[in-house]
Amino acid sequence: MKEVILDVQTRELGAKNKLSALRKEEKIPAVFYGKNIAPESITVDAKTFMSIIAENGANVIIDLNFKNGKKPAIVKSLQRDVLTQSPIHIDFQAISLEDKVEVLVPIHIEGVADGVKNFGGVMEFIVREVRVKALPKSIPQKISIDVSTLGLGQGITIADLPKLENVDYVQELSTLIVNVIAVAVEEEKPKEETAETTQPEVISKGKKDKEEGAETASASSVQKK
Repeated sequence: MKEVILDVQTRELGAKNKLSALRKEEKIPAVFYGKNIAPESITVDAKTFMSIIAENGANVIIDLNFKNGKKPAIVKSLQRDVLTQSPIHIDFQAISLEDKVEVLVPIHIEGVADGVKNFGGVMEFIVREVRVKALPKSIPQKISIDVSTLGLGQGITIADLPKLENVDYVQELSTLIVNVIAVAVEEEKPKEETAETTQPEVISKGKKDKEEGAETASASSVQKK
C-alpha cells in the first residue's frame, strides 16, 4: 500500500464567518480525534484532499502531516454542501494499523440479472453500502457482487458477500442488498356496453309499439264505419 500524505494546519475555533473565509481560500475545516487523543481543530487543502479521495477511495489511510510528525487516520465523516456538494467539513479518526476499525464500504454491482434481462423483472438496489470491521490495511475500497444469475424473486444478502481476509461484516447477515422482482401486469377490463348501443333499441321498441297501436285503432275505426 502506497503512502498517502496530507499536510494539515492547526486552527482556532471561531465563528461561522471564519469558517466561510477558510472555505473561500479553498481550505476545508476539519477535526482530528481518536482513542486517548484530545480532539484537534485543523484545516486541509481542498484540492489535494479531493484528489486523494478520487484516486484512492473514501476509505484510504491518510498520513496527516503535522508539525510534530505524521499521524495515520481515516475519513470517518465528510460533510458536503447541499447545493454544490463541495466538502465543508471532515472528521479524521486516528487509527492504529494493528486495531480493526468500523467503516462503510460501497457495493458495486456487476452484470445484468437474468430475471431482468430475459423475464422483464426489475432489480431493486436496497443497500448501497455495507458496514465492516477490518484492519486498516485490509479495508476494501468496494465490494463487488455479480447479479447475472439472479432470477425473479431472488436476491443477495450480506451473508452472500465474499469472505475477505481480516474483514468482518457488522450488519445483520440476512439484510437484503439486491432483489429481483416481477412487474405486475394490469388485466384488461372487458368493454362495457355504452348507452349509445342500448338506447336505440329501447326507443325503437317504444316507437314501434305506438305505431302498432295507432294502426289497430285506425283499423277498428274503419270497420265501425
